[in-house]
Amino acid sequence: MATKNQMMRRAALLSAALATVLTGGAVPASGAEPTPPDSAAYRPAAPALDGTPSDTAPGGGAPPPGEPGAGEPREPGEPGGDPGESGRLTDPAAPDAPADPETPGADPGDQPSLVRGDPREFGAQIFRGNAFDTCQAPSADTMRAWHGTSPFGAAGVYIGGRGRGCPKQKHLSPDWVRTVDQQGWKLMPVYVGSQAPCVIAKNKRRFRMSDKDPYGQGKREGLDAVRQAEKLGMGRSSAVYLDMEAYRYKQQKCADTTLRFIQGWNSAVRAEGYVAGFYSSADSGVAHLEKARAAGARGLPSAMWFARWRTEPSLDGERNLDPEAWQPHRRIHQHTGNVKRTYGGHTVHIDQNLVDAPVAVVG
Repeated sequence: MATKNQMMRRAALLSAALATVLTGGAVPASGAEPTPPDSAAYRPAAPALDGTPSDTAPGGGAPPPGEPGAGEPREPGEPGGDPGESGRLTDPAAPDAPADPETPGADPGDQPSLVRGDPREFGAQIFRGNAFDTCQAPSADTMRAWHGTSPFGAAGVYIGGRGRGCPKQKHLSPDWVRTVDQQGWKLMPVYVGSQAPCVIAKNKRRFRMSDKDPYGQGKREGLDAVRQAEKLGMGRSSAVYLDMEAYRYKQQKCADTTLRFIQGWNSAVRAEGYVAGFYSSADSGVAHLEKARAAGARGLPSAMWFARWRTEPSLDGERNLDPEAWQPHRRIHQHTGNVKRTYGGHTVHIDQNLVDAPVAVVG
């Protein structure tokens, strides 16, 4: 076991490595969580000229009382769901970061992982095609009308988190999940938990994470994310995507705190047998994690969902991702945001995505 001096030396080495790679980045754009269509705060804002999303996140709901999942004590890794189910999901390309707070989650001597490998090899279900996401899950009737008449085969749904923009879901339920699954839809569960201490959007600042134990807070919220997925009938090997709205990742202390939170969240999600995904602006959270990956960080997500608007849909052309990283079947590009679309006589405000990545496993 490493001594405290060795661990401190590792932390210093990684901080230096991250400081080197985190310079010269573009000013991050704000996040792009869909806005409730019936909200008075809705403003269909245009993305920035460089294609990154502008601040369109809604006012959001108040955080639930207490910690996520309060009153249901269960440590990450303890069996849940059906009797007899146990064991963590292991993604060989994304080993967990150590929980020791003296280390920031990487050994600078290790070769950086490209997070490569087919997720189906560890049980994930892959969807390839066009998808939409929207703050409020549409009715089953709308989903039925859109299936086959729209270009979409999958939908992003916001299943929980203290920072979720539409905390009161009118339609999202286990019955809704089963119904749309039977209609032929695939689902991409999104969890909007605590946000970075340097989050840009003003309406997300009340959801900022603590810098006292970000890894532990991430683990607690990761476990809550799995519980929400379980309640909806999304079983083990399902992907769950952490939504981290845009933040000023070049602020080193904020970047370190946020990375530790993400590492804890990923660890808890995998411990329950789920696939840990990550959503953010391409010029913010995605750029941060790519540079952390290049510096040798561990505990990274298994799938990357990047938002860059006003560009052609492309899974392989994102400039802030190494073209070999998070491949194959590990990427989603959100290329269009806050648009109104009508199919089968039903209209919904959506974001549009090109997908080749893990989705929920229903049933």
